[in-house]
Amino acid sequence: MIAVLLAQTIAITGGTVYPVSGPKISNATVLIRDGKIAAVGTGVAVPSDATRIDAAGKWVTPGLIDGGGQLGLVEIGAVAATREASLQGDTIAAAFNVTEGINPASAVIAVTRIEGITTVLATPTGNLVSGQAALIDLDGATIEQMVVKSPAGMVLDDSESGKDYAGGSRAGLADRLRRVFRDALEYERRKADFSRAQMQPLSAPARDLEALLPVLHAQEPLIAYANRRSDIATALRLAREFKLKLVLAGAQEGWEVARDIAAAGVPVLVEPLDNIPSYDALGIRYENAALLARAGVKVALMETDTHNARNLRQQAGNAVSYGMSWDQALRAVTLAPAEMLGVADRYGSLESGKVANVVVWSGDPFEFTTGVEHVFIRGKEMPLTSRQTELFERYKKLPPTY
Repeated sequence: MIAVLLAQTIAITGGTVYPVSGPKISNATVLIRDGKIAAVGTGVAVPSDATRIDAAGKWVTPGLIDGGGQLGLVEIGAVAATREASLQGDTIAAAFNVTEGINPASAVIAVTRIEGITTVLATPTGNLVSGQAALIDLDGATIEQMVVKSPAGMVLDDSESGKDYAGGSRAGLADRLRRVFRDALEYERRKADFSRAQMQPLSAPARDLEALLPVLHAQEPLIAYANRRSDIATALRLAREFKLKLVLAGAQEGWEVARDIAAAGVPVLVEPLDNIPSYDALGIRYENAALLARAGVKVALMETDTHNARNLRQQAGNAVSYGMSWDQALRAVTLAPAEMLGVADRYGSLESGKVANVVVWSGDPFEFTTGVEHVFIRGKEMPLTSRQTELFERYKKLPPTY
């Protein structure tokens, strides 16, 4: 059955297509074959055996990509048995990879998928270095079928909560990270000495130092959660010192140092619906995403509330309401996160040869009343049902009372 589905040819015809990598195309066709996009445009020949989907009057975009949250790693936040995103008792948990903790049968996956989100970054939480994130598609009976890239980035808590893992001081946090990074490089140079116990004690276990090496050689991004402008400056400073491929996440006061972020060439993951001041971000404001983009920063959007990851498109709509252009917002939930995570050759836009993650919308995807009409992941159409829709159907007609 799977082979038949993969070999299926699908033609989405007559819609307004937003490739992201280029301008919108009216009355266009997206041709899907063997799980990949075969062609996009107005003059696409449709094979006679293709399954046709009439998208006249509809909008067609790539599937949305969420760069935050713990989808597949948390089912019920209050129940410890359903939480898989944090490794206890190890403040430098660099070797911790969340991939094998992902639950392909999570009920939250379908709830998120039917809102047009097809790919998410499943991130570890807790600790100073939280561990390795995995990029997954929201379809598959096994972890292997879901994984797009693992690891997709190393997660660091450079926010107010991160100092709790470094003696309660932000200066202590920065010092701890420098010692760990230097020890990782020293461990790499002297593995033979380490194996013979001819080195002084290191600041983290060997397995964690080993896991940090791809980050320290800029082969894997360091995703640093930092909100206060001084914490953002610390992350930028560390990235310069160790030549890291840095991605800032949160960055709630990022607009205040947008020029510095842009000058460093560092991309940012933000939540445009955040607007509640805290000691971690007194300068938070709705315009953050727009101001960062205006300064030349590559911006992607995320929804860190795992159980409401479906609200990613509302995050994008809110960013547009507060100054981001519509095209910037669409890119920020498609191609921009794909670029940040190193999968833009396969994901994030509607181009020939890319993975066929495609959504057909009834209208503007960032409008609250717009509905999802078709979702394709790797060329396979997803059912528009979830535990929530099943409950709605079950209880929309109540039995008579006597």
